[in-house]
Amino acid sequence: MNIFYLTILFPLLGFLFLSCSVGRLSETINSIIALTSVGLAAIVVGYIWFDFWKSDQQVFHQILWTWMQVDQLRIDISFMLDGLSLTLLTIVIGVGFLISLFSSWYMRDQEGYSRFFAYMNLFIASMVVLVLADNLVLMYLGWEGVGLCSYLLIGFYYTNASYMRSAMKAFVITRIGDACLVIALLMLYNEMNTFSLCRITALASLYPFSYTGHVLPWITLMILGGAVGKSAQIPLQTWLADAMVGPTPVSALIHAATMVTAGVYLISRTHVLFLLTPAVLHLVGIVGAITLLLAGCSALVQTDIKRVLAYSTMSQIGYMFVALGVQAWQPAIFHLMTHAFFKALLFLSAGSVIRECNHEQNMFKMGGLRYRMPLVYICFVVGGSALASFPLITSGFFSKGAILSGALSHGDINLMLAGLVGAFLTSLYTGRMIFLVFHGQERLIYTQTQKTIAYHVPLMVLLMLSTVVGAWITPPLQGVLPANTPLLNGSKAILETLSSVLVVMGVVISIFLWVGKPVWLNIVSCGKLSGLVRVLFLRGWGFDWLYQKIFTNSYLMISHILSRDPLAAVVNSAGLLAFMTNRVLILSVNGYLRWYLSVMILGVVCILACTIII
Repeated sequence: MNIFYLTILFPLLGFLFLSCSVGRLSETINSIIALTSVGLAAIVVGYIWFDFWKSDQQVFHQILWTWMQVDQLRIDISFMLDGLSLTLLTIVIGVGFLISLFSSWYMRDQEGYSRFFAYMNLFIASMVVLVLADNLVLMYLGWEGVGLCSYLLIGFYYTNASYMRSAMKAFVITRIGDACLVIALLMLYNEMNTFSLCRITALASLYPFSYTGHVLPWITLMILGGAVGKSAQIPLQTWLADAMVGPTPVSALIHAATMVTAGVYLISRTHVLFLLTPAVLHLVGIVGAITLLLAGCSALVQTDIKRVLAYSTMSQIGYMFVALGVQAWQPAIFHLMTHAFFKALLFLSAGSVIRECNHEQNMFKMGGLRYRMPLVYICFVVGGSALASFPLITSGFFSKGAILSGALSHGDINLMLAGLVGAFLTSLYTGRMIFLVFHGQERLIYTQTQKTIAYHVPLMVLLMLSTVVGAWITPPLQGVLPANTPLLNGSKAILETLSSVLVVMGVVISIFLWVGKPVWLNIVSCGKLSGLVRVLFLRGWGFDWLYQKIFTNSYLMISHILSRDPLAAVVNSAGLLAFMTNRVLILSVNGYLRWYLSVMILGVVCILACTIII
């Protein structure tokens, strides 16, 4: 068990080797290096699972070395392995390997092939540091590493100025959440005198009344701010849709296995602090409910296939926040796991569609692909069904049902109703996406690309895990996260039936609206009000416009005012004075004797006048 640091070392070595060999090796060798490094980490994870079950799910700690020690402050490079971190580790390494394997086919013949895999390996290594860290400082290093890699990969096509603006937008907005997290860490150390996650959990569990003052709510609120920024929840959600400009496998990795799940993991790991601040914990659920509804509405009107999937990620992370807010800790991680499976499947399938359509991403320019790409069509149907939590046969049905049951058992009826409405919206926009892309008439001249085993294996594995098979995998969270109160069988059956009816209803409505001639769609969308609502949804509820007016324009105005402050005027006037003096001297030295004589007489008169006055 003391070898789990290798899950960080192997991807990190792959990153270093690929970085040093950019442009020197062939694409095949680069892909072999990248896949071998992540594959070795996956083998280590398999061994860790075997050892973990053999030791009766014992928590393991490993201190590699002491990073710094100042008086009582000691920060170690140390790792912790329990059921929660092992679950996230498996998702990151397992899904990350499948995405890397698919990328070796998808990125073929594109510029920056080795650079792409170097960034991917660093991304995976940073996320593993985040989930295995034994203290909050080391976790924060992984947290920032994930943010850096997202910037590099979103802006992978750095010659495009628009893409770089999207990358910078993601970097800046997530930095706001990161600043909140730094404040939380400093306040937490001042309150508990430790950064160790185990000690924080022990202190909060053994002496809860010692930390019920006014400081702890601010700490958990700042932690929530960090989670909101990284997981793209209201109000820091605007970066995620624009992050779709990166390569499609990058989107799969960000949405399924790494960045956006980090906020859910952070709150789950510090759940003992949130249990002591119920008001902030309830706010977590409210944030998730608002996000899942707003994102679901926005996904209904998007034309870009990747932006639809981006808004669906916001919505599904919103479900996880709802679960955290109602203390359904285990269902939140369960849904995180199933979401990783079907969202990776959907993004990789979308990438295949985009390549087949000559990199066209507008769904209204596609159509009829179910005959041309039958495997991708099946993947989209299964992945979309899991996303919409289609009853009984998909993994999403069981994980999302557990969240709704947790909300009902906790007594949060409003959050449960928000989840039900979100389920209806999800089935509606998922059906719209599938019918626009794969049904109807062909509207494009498609390019037939050669498929390899690197293309088929990830899709087939993720396809299987998105079905009910994925729901059979139970994360070992007993003793790590509290179990939620179970519902009575009758109440659970009624809730599952209601959810299933709403999902089926959404699919049926999407058939009426987007299959065949859009007669019903024209009826629904006519009128000025529907047009305004569509524009509002299409622009993400106007958050970008609002932030532009309130923050960006205000910042530019203040910067302009400060650039003209008195001190700057004095400094700038020195140069102006020197310039004017130079001009006067040039004009005075003109070669005319009468000017020189006049100046001399004027000087003598001035000297005599000063002498008389003095």
